Amino acid sequence: MQRRGTTNLPLHGGHTPRWLFDRMTKLSGAISEVVIEEYGTNEFLNRISDPYWFQAFSCVIGFDWHSSGTTTTTLGALKSSIDPEKHGIFISGGKGTASRKTPQGIELVGEIFNLKSSNVTDMINSSKLSAKVDNSCIQDGYTLYVHNFFITEKGNWAVVQQGMNTATKYARRYHWMGENVSSFLEDPHNGISCDKKESKALNMASKDSAEAQKNQC
Repeated sequence: MQRRGTTNLPLHGGHTPRWLFDRMTKLSGAISEVVIEEYGTNEFLNRISDPYWFQAFSCVIGFDWHSSGTTTTTLGALKSSIDPEKHGIFISGGKGTASRKTPQGIELVGEIFNLKSSNVTDMINSSKLSAKVDNSCIQDGYTLYVHNFFITEKGNWAVVQQGMNTATKYARRYHWMGENVSSFLEDPHNGISCDKKESKALNMASKDSAEAQKNQC
């Protein structure tokens, strides 16, 4: 697992027009298909787990304003356009209630991709732990309400999730790439990028917080 960074986005009300979402779905599917065919499913995960690439991608497919809806709309378009049997990628989870159904989605794709039961169990744990780290260990004032877990037919995974600060009405997006990290509590991320720097934040997933972690046990 590799944390790739964060992005802050202001909260805006309303919904994406249906005609725009339909176009976003078609275009996101077409671009994703090109990336997968040219570079493979793991490179697709690598790009999705980059907050800057994700933001640029959302603008290219039509969501060209700076908003918390960038995340939910783009993920919704991807979930509608990516076919696991065609593209070799499955997206589990979503917003609100759908996010809590992520484990069931992982179990389902385990059957579709014929993954080992141990791999499925590990991915369910990774889904829960990535959410726990960003919701509890990273104490920055943002509460998760969106969680999407990307899985390839080879068992590789990535996470894109978003939290909301109800006081400032800003959203913060978190990106994970499922490789090269052995611990969720010793610097699992390789960078944090955001527009708004909080004056008070505690990162209990940092190696510098090792003593604090021990005191919590």
